[in-house]
Amino acid sequence: MSDSEADATIGKETEVEPGVVPDVAATETDAAPATTALPESCDNLADEDLANLVTAEEYLLRKDVQLLEYEKQMFLDLVHADGLLVSAKGLSYERVLLNILKVYSDAGNLLLVINCADWEEQYYKSKLDAKYVHEVANTATERERVYLEGGLQFISTRILVVDLLKQRIPIELITGIIVLRAHTIIESCQEAFALRLYRQRNKTGFIKAFSCSPEAFTIGYAHIERTMRNLFVKQLYIWPRFHATVRAALHPWQAQTIELHVPLSTRMCSIQTHILDIMNFLVREIKRINRTVDMEAVTVENCVTKKFHKILQAQLDCIWHQLNSQTKLIVADLKILRSLMISTMYHDAVSSYALIKRYRGTEYAISNSGWTLLDSAEQIFMLSKQRVYNAQNEFEPEPCPKWQALSELLTQDIPGDMQRRCDRLQPPKVLILCQDARTCYQLKQYLTQGSARFLLQQAMRHEVLVGKLSDKFGRESQTTAMAEAAAKADAKPKPASTVAAVQPAAAVAEAVVDELAQLLNETEDAEAQLQQQLFEESYMLTMTQPMQASDADPNASIFQIIPELEQFDVSAALAANMQPSICLQTFKTEREGAMAVEHMLDQLQPHYVIMYNTNVTAIRQLEVFEARRRRPPAERMKIYFLIHARTVEEQSYLTSLRREKSAFELIIDTKSKMVIPEYQDGKTDEAFVLYKRYDDEEESANAKTRQGAAMGVALSSARVTPKVIVDMREFRSDLPCLIHRRGLEVLPVTITIGDYILTPDVCVERKSISDLIGSLNSGRLYNQCVQMQRYYAKPILLIEFDQNRPFHLQGKFMLSQQTTATNADIMQKLQLLTLHFPRLRLIWSPSPYATAQLFEELKLGKPEPDAQVAAALGSDESGGAAAAGDQLQYNSAIYDFLLRLPGIHTRNVHGVLRKGGSLRQLLQRSQTELAELLQSQECGKLLWDILHVAHLPEKDEVAGSSALLAASKQFGSGAHNRFRKAAGEARRGRR
Repeated sequence: MSDSEADATIGKETEVEPGVVPDVAATETDAAPATTALPESCDNLADEDLANLVTAEEYLLRKDVQLLEYEKQMFLDLVHADGLLVSAKGLSYERVLLNILKVYSDAGNLLLVINCADWEEQYYKSKLDAKYVHEVANTATERERVYLEGGLQFISTRILVVDLLKQRIPIELITGIIVLRAHTIIESCQEAFALRLYRQRNKTGFIKAFSCSPEAFTIGYAHIERTMRNLFVKQLYIWPRFHATVRAALHPWQAQTIELHVPLSTRMCSIQTHILDIMNFLVREIKRINRTVDMEAVTVENCVTKKFHKILQAQLDCIWHQLNSQTKLIVADLKILRSLMISTMYHDAVSSYALIKRYRGTEYAISNSGWTLLDSAEQIFMLSKQRVYNAQNEFEPEPCPKWQALSELLTQDIPGDMQRRCDRLQPPKVLILCQDARTCYQLKQYLTQGSARFLLQQAMRHEVLVGKLSDKFGRESQTTAMAEAAAKADAKPKPASTVAAVQPAAAVAEAVVDELAQLLNETEDAEAQLQQQLFEESYMLTMTQPMQASDADPNASIFQIIPELEQFDVSAALAANMQPSICLQTFKTEREGAMAVEHMLDQLQPHYVIMYNTNVTAIRQLEVFEARRRRPPAERMKIYFLIHARTVEEQSYLTSLRREKSAFELIIDTKSKMVIPEYQDGKTDEAFVLYKRYDDEEESANAKTRQGAAMGVALSSARVTPKVIVDMREFRSDLPCLIHRRGLEVLPVTITIGDYILTPDVCVERKSISDLIGSLNSGRLYNQCVQMQRYYAKPILLIEFDQNRPFHLQGKFMLSQQTTATNADIMQKLQLLTLHFPRLRLIWSPSPYATAQLFEELKLGKPEPDAQVAAALGSDESGGAAAAGDQLQYNSAIYDFLLRLPGIHTRNVHGVLRKGGSLRQLLQRSQTELAELLQSQECGKLLWDILHVAHLPEKDEVAGSSALLAASKQFGSGAHNRFRKAAGEARRGRR
């Protein structure tokens, strides 16, 4: 775009010309778009409005806009043109997006933000002017009013799609849509559905997408091209850490970094080596067993990384049913070994020993792949015990290697550095960053109680036998009575001034016992849930002794917790305590997500940062924070890295860096080669030519040829866009999006019977595999089929499989892992379902894509459904009952009961209802009268026999004494005499 175009101004409109942004305090403008040039626009603008119009470059010169150079370039790129921005983790495009939102904060603009997390929504709302940010209303009428007020809305995609389909939102008046986490956008998701509905009717609004996960774009074929096509954008902006602009912005303001290599203990190093040996053996074994399967992603390097379970899922999920049981056990054991590695590296010796000890029991020995029988496994068990007990079997756990280094930093290095600084009168503020809440809690307990007391508490919590304390450990814990006090204190809740959040020991033990089953079932959320229950994500500590006391005992409790951080009031804590402050913080929090570190840096303004664990995002956030402050080298904060060199921890960090760099190189190479059509932005009708249009003459001719004799009917129906009524609850799935993508009109309606109404006679109940099993077990599916068969002539049960999983129900498919039911039970219940409902049709679909195609074919040449009639059916309204047919004139319970009797079916049930009278009168009729009523001698005999003859099991099924025993158990001593007599005759005949 030329400079003249970028400097052009705009009139009273909702769509802002690229390169020109309205001022934040601009007055309300009309919604009619204006594409006229500057002279013509000036005639329609008042002088006051013209004064509020600035270009993007002028906006960046304002004093309240503080952006780094690469952030300014990001801002200009996205203001000038729609596009997808992919940034490296930690480079914080959040400030860029925040300024874009401020630019369009005006009552004359309607801006929608979709696909954002809760913490992102709260962050942006807290930074924006409240009068322009509107909450999503609960009712449809209220939402229509809020849409017309303009401003910004953070809206869920499901609500947006329904409002777009029902035309509750003025689509042509939408200024633009901003999409976050763009790497998750696929063609079948609700976000892509909303963007397609928006772009079909709005050709002038903008779409801007953001993502900070470059690795996600490397999964699958042409992921970045497909994502851009689904977003309707043509521009791709790539911002890696090695970008020249980023390096120029961050390099001059680098903080002083000190990397401290903490050596592992001899036993920890040996345990790490043995775990890696077992992993290497299992990786070679799984590749030997599955020579025909691509196992390229299953490597020892990937086994120790954080995203190992995602790599395995992408690699093996589609062929899981084809793998043998040994392969599945190896996969589960690799995850267990990774958890043991993490526990050895990051947890204390007692917790690590308690975890490893569980995998030596009989229960796990019979359910693993056999790695516990290896010599390396025996060494792991032995060395883990030696980390807790000495040669005399006395309790003497070794402390974590990083604890001593951390204590030296806090009590010696940092106080000495503060004395050399000019601002020695100001109390130092230290920020310690940890990888998770468990490590954060561990450090808090260590700093406030000392290593000896903390390890004793861990032994009590994990039910590790303490026995006799060694002399060395007893001296460290000062007195033997301290152990008893620790045990008593651990059995009851801690005071609020000592521990922020600790549950009783019984709850901890119960949660720990279930950990084995959770690991074997491959559930990753259990550990996170346990951490959420036990640990806090932030702690604030202060020193109780002067920091210059270099001879202080590291095990002494010289730190105290500040409870103000429980309410996240860091400023109050700093103001109330003029002593040295130490903040423990995780890299991510549930409340603030990845912005937690940046928020803590702004509040605390630390002098020193200790990276207890390595994290790429946090390191870059520290770089960006220091670049924003622009301080001289002497006043910049000092960063200490505590890292185990030449270990799994260092390798995992380097692997994450290598993966991100490789991902960016792939994206850059893809951008240089990919071909983007001119119409991909959707601003012309060419972008939607690929979607089926039923008003084309050629398509009408094809439909007329297929119908043969009914040419006239087919021609008239083909000119009308086919309609599918979709239940509102079904918009959680991908199927409505794919139905619309094939050119069918989707009508969202709240219906009580079925999920999809294709024609006035065809009703479809969609079930996924998990939903099918749950519905069969609960009986809900039976009631749904009763309703469908009662109101529709052609009820259909659609069983839909996941597109990423195999189209396979029996055999080795993992149905048994989702519920307690077996495959045989499911098939038997489905057979009973088809017997009870003869008109019910079962359709097996391999994916939602196949289902959308099937719906399209089922509707060819058929009449369109009526939304009002579909909504009324099944309700208490009289109109719905009148439209349902003659059968609704009778009691539905009696109608269903008669259909279960032998000899009565759908062709003669109405005659029985009209002429049968009551059940008593039906019992008094003879066999001849029943035959006349049912118009069939055979049906009359079947009905008379079931009403008047006592039926016994066949002799080949249950004979002799077995029949008598079964009868006595079922009917007891008060059974009918005829049954006793018949059973006795069967016994005598057997003799």
